[in-house]
Amino acid sequence: MTVTLADVAARARVSPATVSRVLNGNYPVAASTRERVLRAVDDLDYVLNGPASSLAAATSDLVGILVNDIADPFFGIMAGAAQTEIGGPGDGSGRAGGEKLAVVCNTGGSPERELTYLTLLQRQRAAAVVLTGGAVEDPVHQAAVAAKLAKLADAGTRVVLCGRPPLPDGEAVVAALAFDNRGGGRRLTEHLLSLGHRRIGYVAGPLERTTTRHRLEGHRDAMRAAGLLDGGTGAAGRAGDGAGAAGRAAGGAGTAGLPGGDTGAAGLPADGYDEERLTVHGPYDRRSGYDATLELLRREPEVTAIVAANDTVALGACAAVRDRGLRIPEDISVAGFDDLPFSVDAVPALTTVRLPLFEAGARAGRLAMGKETPPPGGIATIAAELMVRGSTAPPRA
Repeated sequence: MTVTLADVAARARVSPATVSRVLNGNYPVAASTRERVLRAVDDLDYVLNGPASSLAAATSDLVGILVNDIADPFFGIMAGAAQTEIGGPGDGSGRAGGEKLAVVCNTGGSPERELTYLTLLQRQRAAAVVLTGGAVEDPVHQAAVAAKLAKLADAGTRVVLCGRPPLPDGEAVVAALAFDNRGGGRRLTEHLLSLGHRRIGYVAGPLERTTTRHRLEGHRDAMRAAGLLDGGTGAAGRAGDGAGAAGRAAGGAGTAGLPGGDTGAAGLPADGYDEERLTVHGPYDRRSGYDATLELLRREPEVTAIVAANDTVALGACAAVRDRGLRIPEDISVAGFDDLPFSVDAVPALTTVRLPLFEAGARAGRLAMGKETPPPGGIATIAAELMVRGSTAPPRA
């Protein structure tokens, strides 16, 4: 015979409403009463009817965590940390009382798949949605995401952005935890400049990602402040962007700017700094770092330092430098971004910018569960910290 909520209430000597409060975790209940109810649930092997419960309530016990690539530690760390807060610590008994079921949705970086997951979570009446990582800088996609999030919020879903810039119209979002990618990129390049580097190559991420733009802007801000750039990016930059897109379409690392010659695409002399010629775009993976670094060394053999879009890209850059018979950091310094767990174990240890990925993910989980008060204005900027290690040193005299 199927065990009912009333059976549990009778066994625990409480009202059915109290049993419901304990299982849904949406109302404070005395610890002794909660323990008695959960013991009755265990004794009777009662299983809550999730679909029926979600129909009776505004939302279900489901929380969606959207990531670009769960195999990438950048996303895996944030998703895992969020899940610990969403699922609850547990007491070893296997009981469930107020916790939520966190489901990681792997978009593979596809804007279309991101929208599909948001639609599915809307149909499931998700209690919360956490979107991690940078956004796609496409106005049509941004408008579609904003519309989906607005519908989710209207239905009672708590929406949290983690490592993603706030939306222009952020009313649907409980909180946006944005990484200071621009500041981190600036401090990393300032470190290289302080060592004496002037010809610095940059292996950037995909053109269409906010993370790519912000980190590259920080790098160029530092170069400009040092008097190594002109006023900005004009037609030459736009031509470079097109070359980058074409390169990615062909399956490799895209290139920015024109491929060589005594004068750069912006018309700068050979001894000046051509920001487009010394920037190569590609995916956030090791192969991209390898191919892009070989391209940078082909364009400008006198490069003394390479900044990579993230630590995974930096590993590819290191491999390319070694395959060219060069030493790190004696011949070329290499730096990354994110401070992923393996960066300190690279040889030499990788200079990088630390983002508190676990802390940010955990905070996003608490915000999604309503365990933490949102920051003022719903937006918090998470600081980036320069981590100086053995992969950077002054250039050879």
